[in-house]
Amino acid sequence: MTKFVLISDTTLSYEYRNFPLLDFLPCAPGKAVPESVYKFLRGPPPASKPNGEILFAPYSIRKLEASLLTKFRREDIAVAHENYLQNFIKDDTEIIAVSTMDPLGIGPTTMSYHALLGGRLDAWVRREWDNLIERINAARAGKKAKLIVGGPGVWEFTVLRDEIDKYNMDYIFQGETDDILPTLFEQIMEDDIDPSMFQRGFMSYDDNFRKITKKDDLFLARGLSKAAYPRLEEIPRIVNPSVKGMVEVMRGCGIGCDFCEVTLRPLRYQPAEYVMDEVRINAEAGFPNAWLHSDEIFAYKHGNMYVPNEDALQELFSGVMSIKGVRSANPTHGRISIPAGYPEMIEKLSKTLKAGPRNWIGLQTGVETGSDELARKHMPNKTLPLKIGPDGSWQEIVWQGVNVETRNYWRPAFTIQVGQNGETPEDNWETIAMINRLSNSFSGSMPFEFSITPLINVPLGRIKSRSLNRDMLTQDMMAVFYASYRHLAKMSIRDGYRDATGNLLARFGTGSIISLGGYMMLKFIEKRARKMGVDIDRVKNYGLNSSKEITSLSALSRA
Repeated sequence: MTKFVLISDTTLSYEYRNFPLLDFLPCAPGKAVPESVYKFLRGPPPASKPNGEILFAPYSIRKLEASLLTKFRREDIAVAHENYLQNFIKDDTEIIAVSTMDPLGIGPTTMSYHALLGGRLDAWVRREWDNLIERINAARAGKKAKLIVGGPGVWEFTVLRDEIDKYNMDYIFQGETDDILPTLFEQIMEDDIDPSMFQRGFMSYDDNFRKITKKDDLFLARGLSKAAYPRLEEIPRIVNPSVKGMVEVMRGCGIGCDFCEVTLRPLRYQPAEYVMDEVRINAEAGFPNAWLHSDEIFAYKHGNMYVPNEDALQELFSGVMSIKGVRSANPTHGRISIPAGYPEMIEKLSKTLKAGPRNWIGLQTGVETGSDELARKHMPNKTLPLKIGPDGSWQEIVWQGVNVETRNYWRPAFTIQVGQNGETPEDNWETIAMINRLSNSFSGSMPFEFSITPLINVPLGRIKSRSLNRDMLTQDMMAVFYASYRHLAKMSIRDGYRDATGNLLARFGTGSIISLGGYMMLKFIEKRARKMGVDIDRVKNYGLNSSKEITSLSALSRA
């Protein structure tokens, strides 16, 4: 008997040829990426166990599994492979729980593609979601199993509330459940939700980014008798391997950017021993690389004024690299001000992580803008412990950070935003100048290694109104997109074949599609930019003839 069936977004279980940033492929519109190309780049389907369970599950599902195992038997729980749902969803199945990231295709990256291409919301991530839920509902037809959806993507159902009726969900849960999942499932099975433990409704934000709660019987969240988030000691360790060897280092960020929901979560740091235990499970399953997830790795046990804790980072990375079978490790997110201000620390950490020409350390970084004014207004702590002014402009801080990272074989994946509150055309041109300077800079003999993904800041009200069209991008915003994709095309042509993995045929196919795709995307955006009146030559050269040379930053006191 399988009481509980756990599964996640299909898009979170694939390897995407292990090519950097190709995990974002499902954000692309279905009409822009042919099915044959999408399926090739997605790679082979996830491996399964003989009984139909998935061999490597997304980390969020492994956390749910670990939580349920604190109360229920192993045989009560199945982490299902999408292709074998019928093996587990039977007459006595009680709950099917799905974790989702971007179910309706309105996440930031997905929406940015939509702003470029227009049309209806039909990204591959939405297609995959619809297909998964259709298969789940077919498998549970005529049975008592209840369908529950949770995960970071449930906010999308609160925005497009009318989109979810067709999915036949019983509950949508919003929030972290590591400590309360067994109780939640018991109460759902008994159809007796304790209102003191679980409140009905969902959390959203008002125009001032303050939390508000709206009543809705379909939604559940943590009640007033429980803390808003689980305590560190209440978060169980995973017991089975996760996709790509990912483990969690910390929760929360603490940086405080005014456009980001993550900053509202409390900071919680896992001890190095905890992280090592989870990495060991993945290493024993054959993962030589450990993905160390955080919302801001340089905030790990950090000190006053966001000064990085070098000892804590060194202990964490050294411990992970000491585990048998681990050959490399990558933190997932980190701000650029730390490499800029602490080059010696980055050099030491790079040696610990064994960074080199064939082992680049990937890191996602929210640079967001090239404008000092917008940086001060929306993300003043992102520059700390450096300060705009005495330690250089925001562009100088970013430049020096990339210089240090390239020299030490770190490759940041930048995001930038257009459409921020209070943004001016001049702010966007400052961003273009920053992109061009970075794209044409070298660290010694090596060209700066970074990617840059432009995102459009779409107000929730506009998503709700469905006024989602190409008018979202102004001429100056489109110029930023063009500058970004110019660099991405350069990177795809330079690195497409070098970074492809697999056998010779797979490497050739992946490298060819990446290189050609980057070039074709650039030409498409250039054509649209010209049509909007963007001065292409100005974009190409803007910021490169500045008389001010970016060289270095003032030294920081380590006191």
